[in-house]
This record gives sequence, C-alpha cells and structure tokens, in this order.
Amino acid sequence: MDEYDERASVASNVGRMPAESSPSRGAVKVGGWRYEDSTRYIGEWNQRGQKHGLGHLQFADGTRYDGQFVEGVSHGLGCLWFADGAKYEGEFMNGWFHGHGIFWRADGMKFEGEFRGGKIWGLGLITYQDFTHGFPRNEGYFQDCRLLRKRRCPEVVQKAQKCALMARSQVDHPY
Repeated sequence: MDEYDERASVASNVGRMPAESSPSRGAVKVGGWRYEDSTRYIGEWNQRGQKHGLGHLQFADGTRYDGQFVEGVSHGLGCLWFADGAKYEGEFMNGWFHGHGIFWRADGMKFEGEFRGGKIWGLGLITYQDFTHGFPRNEGYFQDCRLLRKRRCPEVVQKAQKCALMARSQVDHPY
C-alpha cells in the first residue's frame, strides 16, 4: 500500500492513487489511505474521495471490514470481524447490519436471519455453541434482539446463509 500525505485531504489525494485494477461501477480509482488514528483503507474511491466500491477497512483495535462501500460507508454485501472474535457476514445499509445475514458472537452463539439498524430484528434462528437451538427452540420473530413470537422460518435462514456466502465470496475474490 502506498502511503499518502496524511495532512492533505482524501479528495486531493484521489488523483494520485494508483490504478492497480479496474474499479467497479461508480468508483474511479483504486488505492490505499492511512488515517491519523491508524485506521487503514485499501480499495476503491469515488471522485469525491469517498470509499466507494469494494474495499478493506482495518481499524486500530483489530476490527476489520471487507466489502462494499457507497459514498464512504459500508453498504451492500460485506464481512465484519470484531476484535473480540465476533463477526457478521451479510447485507449492510448506511453502515449498519441491515437485511439478511449471519452474526456469530465470540462465545459461539450464532443468529441467522434479518437485521435492522445494526440489531437482530425480524425473522431468524439462534444456534448455540453446542449446535442446539435452545428449548424451546429460539426461532421466530425478533425485535431489538429479543424473541417475541415463535415461528419456523427456514426460508429466511436460507436467505441469510446465501447472503453470507455471497459476502464471503466477494471478500475472497474482490476484483
């Protein structure tokens, strides 16, 4: 990764970023940037100097995001690994988990289903570290991370698994 002048604005450096591969739709350049707080970004940029297209964002605490960006925020498919070992794979909107995906806590608990505004919200299934779903089964409609109504929802779980797989595939083969 080339290091750019951190004192200059991102927009003024976009023209200097190397074109290492062909950018995706809407992106104009591919390159890297290191922020003052040691956060690093490698990926595609738009003409306004915003992260836009596919990219890799590594935070100083070890948290990292690989996936799609739109006008500077995670939006589309992506994978987010937290420093504590938790991770999320799936859909993002305006910087939040939003849509279908899979979230794993550091203790091994997994939720496959729907998210809204960064929270478990909608239909889904919880699986514990021992591969059980709890008794009674923790499947149904969740709101603000709490199970409100029990309901089987295999189609939602399958869609979450598909979105997570698509996000992983994109991360494994970004360009």
